[in-house]
Amino acid sequence: MANTGPAEAGLSVVIPCFNEVEAIARVHAEIVADLGHLDLEILFVDDGSDDGTLEAIKSLAGTDPRVRYISFTRNFGFEAAFSAGYRYAGRPWILHLDADQQFPAAEALRLIDASPGQDAVFGVRTERKDSWTRRSGTALFHFLAARVLNVELPPGATAFRLVRSPVARAVVDLELGTPYFLATLPKLTSRYVTVPVRHRERLTGSPKATLRRLAAHAAGLFVTRSGRLTSAASGLALAGAGLAALAAAGAALGGLGQPAGATVSLLLAAVSLGVLAFLVRHQATIAAGQARPRLFYVREASIPIAAEDLLCRPAETSARRP
Repeated sequence: MANTGPAEAGLSVVIPCFNEVEAIARVHAEIVADLGHLDLEILFVDDGSDDGTLEAIKSLAGTDPRVRYISFTRNFGFEAAFSAGYRYAGRPWILHLDADQQFPAAEALRLIDASPGQDAVFGVRTERKDSWTRRSGTALFHFLAARVLNVELPPGATAFRLVRSPVARAVVDLELGTPYFLATLPKLTSRYVTVPVRHRERLTGSPKATLRRLAAHAAGLFVTRSGRLTSAASGLALAGAGLAALAAAGAALGGLGQPAGATVSLLLAAVSLGVLAFLVRHQATIAAGQARPRLFYVREASIPIAAEDLLCRPAETSARRP
């Protein structure tokens, strides 16, 4: 099955959505118009919306058997939404398509054409239709990742991507606190390519990813995935400890002309910085092993959901399936 493309094997279109009630019918219609000739599953992941998004999805599911849904107990964020979609997609290939429709569904055909022999195909925006701040921020993000921090990312890659389902699930099943899909997939396979695709302005609603959230996302990626930052922090702390120790020795010998109190202070600083160097390195090592809630919890769905991902009894979820 690994060498069989989406056109032959079937395709799950995973659509994360949060408060996108105006977009649901529109994105569904576009998918059906442009990709309806394929064996499709259209899987909406409702990330705890409170504006009628889930009701709009259920309405579609009542008329189109290809439409399925997963609905969270609350808003867990973008990574959680696509992770749930990837975990429960039912076809051999997954197309990630955001509800904002900035990537036209028809552009997925470019990804499909490039998929033979690949585990993933990533869309790269041409003539991006976003604000200059978003464009500049993305350019800075990729520069820092590739040139400064040595984090491997597919060049220019976006969330508009086509991935073999077993590969996508392999990333999700690592159960990282935040999957950072673009940085994790290259650690699993080298069989991925990028393809230029058309980009357009958002058709409905307003952007959900604020600059603050995007900056926090980038910072989290850099801190958790780049050993260079940890090494630099440890190195600076050790260098400071060494300088403080030398200054303390100088003060003790009278070379610096400092009183005894200054000597004690510098010695304490040396010890503190040495301890800080150790803690920085130690914390980076143990952080990933800490117990934490699951990445998402499902309130209801139209497909079977594993018990560990549910926050209600399986019978309740089954009763809600159309």
